Order: sequence, then structure tokens, then C-alpha cells
Amino acid sequence: MKRKVTNNIKINAFVILGALLFFIVIIIRISYLSLSTEVDGINLQDFANKRTTKTEVLYAKRGSIYDVNGNVLAQNVSSYTVIAYLSESRTTNPEKPQHVVDKEYTAKKLSEILDMDYDKVLSYLSKENVYQTEFGNKGRGLTELTKEKIEQLNLPGIDFIETQKRNYPYGRFLSYTLGYAKVSSTENEDGTVEDKIVGELGIEAKFDKELSGTDGYNYYQKDRNGYKIAGTKELTEKAVDGNDIYLTIDATIQLFVEQAINKAMDKYDADWITLMMADAKTGAILASATYPSFDPNIRDITNYLDYNVSYAFEPGSTMKIYSYMAAMENGVYNGSEKYKSGVYVTSDGTEIGDWNRNGWGNITYDQGFALSSNVGVINLIKKHMNADILKDYYKKLGFGSKTNIELANEVSGKISFKYETEVFNAGFGQGITTTPIQNIKALTSISNDGILLQPYIIDKIVDQDTGDIIYSGKKTELGRVTSIETVNKIKDLMESVVNGNSSTSTGYYYYMDGYDIIAKTGTAQIAKESGKGYYSNQIIRGFAGMFPKDEPAVIMYVAAKNPSSTKLMSQIVKEVIKNTSNYLNIYDGTKEEVKSLKQYKLNSYINKNVSEAEKELKNNKMNVVVIGDGNKIIDQYPKANVTIDELDKVFLITNSNDKKMPNLIGYSKSEVLVLEKLLNLNIEYSGDGYVYDQNIKEGTVLKESDTIKLKLKQKK
Repeated sequence: MKRKVTNNIKINAFVILGALLFFIVIIIRISYLSLSTEVDGINLQDFANKRTTKTEVLYAKRGSIYDVNGNVLAQNVSSYTVIAYLSESRTTNPEKPQHVVDKEYTAKKLSEILDMDYDKVLSYLSKENVYQTEFGNKGRGLTELTKEKIEQLNLPGIDFIETQKRNYPYGRFLSYTLGYAKVSSTENEDGTVEDKIVGELGIEAKFDKELSGTDGYNYYQKDRNGYKIAGTKELTEKAVDGNDIYLTIDATIQLFVEQAINKAMDKYDADWITLMMADAKTGAILASATYPSFDPNIRDITNYLDYNVSYAFEPGSTMKIYSYMAAMENGVYNGSEKYKSGVYVTSDGTEIGDWNRNGWGNITYDQGFALSSNVGVINLIKKHMNADILKDYYKKLGFGSKTNIELANEVSGKISFKYETEVFNAGFGQGITTTPIQNIKALTSISNDGILLQPYIIDKIVDQDTGDIIYSGKKTELGRVTSIETVNKIKDLMESVVNGNSSTSTGYYYYMDGYDIIAKTGTAQIAKESGKGYYSNQIIRGFAGMFPKDEPAVIMYVAAKNPSSTKLMSQIVKEVIKNTSNYLNIYDGTKEEVKSLKQYKLNSYINKNVSEAEKELKNNKMNVVVIGDGNKIIDQYPKANVTIDELDKVFLITNSNDKKMPNLIGYSKSEVLVLEKLLNLNIEYSGDGYVYDQNIKEGTVLKESDTIKLKLKQKK
């Protein structure tokens, strides 16, 4: 009997339910992916486009910067990056290799031209599994000449990528005004790197948008190798090139200024110097210089402030121009009225003195202006004006506000004073701060018959593709701020500053035969950072002037911090005025040449006999000062190869056993500072200017513990 066998397969309900749920999840996921535009934070459309389309940037050409006569001051030039193709896949014909074949030979030749270590170059060429390579910083930014040298080697697999960089043909010239622009690299989402020239200082930064233009783009379909697919659409947005900018700067006058400053600094010294010149009848800036400067091509910059617009400092007695004008405009000025000069005691007991604290007796206000008397200004304010009248007039001239000249990072300065001593100090330029460009603006009210002008530095902006002028700078009158009568009177007073002598005026050393310069000089103490008091040994000298007197053509403002001699600024001003006048034919060639002092280039006198060195210098009309009674010279100032004139002192330090007190009466503070450093003296100063009293008699043997106390009178 056969037995029937039955197979019973039991299916677990949980398995069926799990399979069903998995199937449902798959369906939902597929539906989600098909309907959604974004998954896991990724835009699917963008992702697909990036895989199938390519965007090629069409770079806009950055505009150039020119001076008023069309001389190029900043421009784009081509530079090159050398690359090496390492993949053998580039070569299809062994007879004409398209990759680097002989790496050792290639490394040897490239290292010689790029000034690189051979092993370093070889290491770049020996990279594995890479298509191409670069050679670091020394392989970038190559000039056309270097590129040609490499091309002449006919090295297989060597190629170049052309890029643009900013070039400044004049180098260390007008640097703070131009500023600089450099290549800035940005990495895109697709891993590509986009280079763009961006302005970071000066005109380059202020007008970066106008100079940069707008980049264009080229969109097209690509295959998996990155090549365009034939027959597909291509979309192009053309680049719009940047505009060219023409400055009001005259490169020739700017060169006069730069050369004069550099020449003066070869002989003298200062922490910094700033100089601006403008067209007296339009307000157009003709030159703008700051020392120390920098080369925008290499950006060896230590200070990012343009002292002409971005740094406000106490101007000193040049402000007396405007204090006197305020009195005249208030209808209270009488130049023949007299006051007692010397020292004025305020109501709170503060003593404010003239630079000559002994004064000149009872003098007129006209004389007080020429002698730069602080007490004269105080009396004008005390008797005939008040704080509000003075402050309102300063503000009317533009002090305390930005001029809005087309330069970056302009500051406004500070015209704030309330209490009696503050008001008096403000009258002669202490306790308030101004900028050189503000002083240029204020001077236009004198040069333009009482009408204040807006200073400007952009002559025009031009579309470099069409040549169309899209902006023109022009003379802009801001309104009358002073009467013709006041203008004529202040011109006469400014003339007296320059055309006097050492006993009647403070600016006599700016006098030039045949050149009718009018000006006001100034010396300001430098306030401590704490805001409490002033440094005893730090000053800023200033010069505010114009020429010719009757029909001013050019106005100037010059300032220097801690100049080693008053001759530093006068030498600069005289040379600039002489050269500029000749260049602009201001005097029609009728003026006499400036009388020059005898000059001499110093030799080295170290280890030489004292009497022989002294004889040589005196034979050349030099002012020699021998310190000590030794027979050999162990130090000298100025150093060898420095050119000096007959008014400069040459200090010769001898091998004397004893250090004796020299006679310092009549020495300038800068000359004393030289001796202090040379002899390692301990000196305390009272006042500024020139020594008129010393506490230790001449010839006294000095001890290390001795403190020399000097009293000085300041000339402004």
C-alpha cells in the first residue's frame, strides 16, 4: 500500500508585510526623485547642467589711468604662467611629442631661466598620474621677454597660460594717489579658479567698479571630455571693458615734486613729508606726493594712509591766515592797531607765548602776522571776535568737513573748541586738526578773489571702446566766502612773511629773487596719544602759499614731521616753484634764476688728521665744527658722499679723552639732536627752534651724570 506524501509550505506573514513595505518605499522614492528639483541639498537641474554645460568667462579689460596729458600711469600688461604637460596621452605623433620627454634636460634649462633650483624643477616634472603641472611662484607672472627665452628652447610639452597684471610704468611715483590693484583669485564651485584684478588702494580702489568693467560669459554644451558638442546652441554675453580715467595730475609737475623731495631727503631728514599743488583758478590738483612712498608694482608699503587726505594733524600757524581773515570779514581788523607781544596770560592763569617769549615790544597786528605772533591772534580774538565767529568762519572755508575730492578714505579733521584757552590755541592752529586737501581748498578762496572752489582730481572718464567721454571734471564754485578787500589785504600780509628778513618775518628763507611768492609758515607741536599735553621734541612744519601774488596760478601746501632742518622744506618749495614756473611759462621767462648756495660733496674723514680735514672743508667754504681736542677723527655728520651747502654744519668728532661742553648758542634743535646722538649726551629741552641759553658753560668737561638743559626759541 502506497502512502501519499503532502508538502505543506508555510509563508510567514511578517515576511510578506516587510516585502510589501520595501516595495512601497521604493515607489515613493522614485516618485520623489522624479518630481523634486532638489535632493539632499543638491539642485538636480544645476547638477545636470554642470555635468553637461561649460561656462567660459570672457574677462573685461581693466581701464587704464592717465595724467591730464595722456601719459599712462597705470595699465594692464600680459603676464604668463609656464606649464608642463606630463601625460603621454597628449602625444599622437612620436616625431612631434606634445609632452615632456627628457625631464632632466627640461629641468636644467628651465631652472636657468626661472632662477630656480634644478632639483625643485625636476620634482615638479616628476609628478605621477597628473596631466600637467606648474612651477610655483617663480613660474608665474613671467614677462614677454622671459616667455620668449623659454620658447626659443623648443622644449617639448612646455606651454604658457596668458594672464593680465597691473603695471605702473613710473614705479615709485604718485603712489598714494594711484594706489594699486592686484590679482585676486576665487575658486568656483566646479573647482576652477577665476582670477580678477581688484583695486585695493587709492584711485584703483575708489574707482574699481568703473575701471573693472563687467565680465562676459560663453555658455555651451560639452561632452564628457569637456569639448563643445557640435550643432548645439551657444549663448554669449559680451564683456564690457572698464573705463579709462584721466587725472588732473600733470606728470611733469609731479616729477618736479618727487625729485625735489628726494633730493632734499638726501641731505636732510624727516619722518614724513606731504605736498599738494593745485591750479589756483580751477581747484584741479596738479601734483600730490607723500614721502616715504612705495612702488605699486611690488607693493613695498609700510603705511596705508595718504597723508594728503587720510590723516588730520594740527596745522600750526598757517591757520593764522584764516583767523586774520575772520577778523577782517567781521569788520573789526585794524592792521595798524598795536598790542604788547611776548606772553599772554589767560583768565585761568595759563601762559601762552610767542616763539620769541621776550616779544618785540608793542607791535601792530600787521607786524604780528609777519612775525607769526601767537599773542597777536589771541588779542584779535579776545578784543574783536569770539569762539563762534572764529569757528563759523573756519567751517565756511571747509575745515571740519570732508572736501569730497575723488580720493579714497578722506577724513574730516576736527574743528572743536569751547573754553578760552582752546579758542586762543585754535586761532594759531593748535588743538584743531586739518588735512592738506582742506588747506588747498581754503587757499582757493584767496587765489580766486574770494570765491571758494571745490578741489578735484578726475579730469575725465572715457569709454575705452568708443572713446566717448562719460564724465568730465570741471571748476566748481562753492560761493563767496570773503570780500575782495579781505583777499587783497591777506595777500599783502602773506607777501610780508616771505619778503622780510630774520628780524621782521618768519618765512624770509622762502624768498626767491624775481619770484613773487606769498605764503604763511607754521610750526605745530604734536599732541600725545593720551590726549594729555604735547611732545617736547616733535613738531610738524607747514607752508601754505601761492604764486604769483597778483594773479595766482598755482597754490601749494607742504608739511613735514620732525624735519632735521628748516632748509628741508624751503629747498623743496624753491625747486618746485622754479621748475613749475618755467614749465608753465608763468613769468614768460623774465624772472631771474634763484640764487644758489655753494655745495660740496663730503668725503670720508674717519681716521684722518683733524687739521687736514678741517682745512679741506674750510677751503671749500663749509661750516665745520670740531668736537674734542684729539688729533684723529672717529665720527662725522653728515656721512660721506652726502652733498651739503655752505650753510650746513659738518660735525667732526675727535679721539679726545675728555668730552667737553660745546657752545650750542644759535644751534637749531635738529643740529643739537645730531650732537646728542653722536656724543651720547643727556639733554633736556625747553621750547623749540634755536638755542639761546645753556646751563653748562662752553669747555666744561662733561660727566656721564651731567644733564644739559637748553632753552630754545621757535621760529615759525
